[in-house]
Amino acid sequence: MTTPGTHPLDSQFIMSDLRYPVGRFSPPASVTPELRLGFIDAIAAAPDHLRAAIRGLDEDKLDAPYRPDGWTVRQVVHHVPDSHLNAYVRLKLALTEPRPTIRPYDEAQWARLPDSTAVPVDVSIALLEALHRRWVALLRAMTPDDFAREYIHPESGRHTVDHLVALYAWHGRHHVAHITALRERMGW
Repeated sequence: MTTPGTHPLDSQFIMSDLRYPVGRFSPPASVTPELRLGFIDAIAAAPDHLRAAIRGLDEDKLDAPYRPDGWTVRQVVHHVPDSHLNAYVRLKLALTEPRPTIRPYDEAQWARLPDSTAVPVDVSIALLEALHRRWVALLRAMTPDDFAREYIHPESGRHTVDHLVALYAWHGRHHVAHITALRERMGW
């Protein structure tokens, strides 16, 4: 297992932009079976990395923003399963329907809801762990043809399942790095 922020698929250095501490997502031009396995491994490791990132934080620190005008650590933790649940549903739609159009959601509005601002973070860690067990089991059982299946995002166009897997491998590291970078800056 790698430590958060040191995954071999991360940028070679931590970015100075607090919004993108591991850099912006850049989809690979092509996905090899080895690269795909790395993405799946990153998705599998995400719940442990998120749990490690928040270990020992008290309520005041959980309610601190990870950057000026940014979400709190608590909101980031709750956002990850919100987003990954949507990705899991998108994957299942892509596997069971011909090129489905998925429904986007307003992640900023979701982050303002009471379940993202007041619920203990352990609830979302448990949800993420359960979700990722199912998600990774499905990903590991898929064929190369399954990864080539497509879905349509109304805002960004047509994407393959390989793209979705690469994006969410990055997404978990991205949000863990929000928290770990804050802890490093604050000496927590």
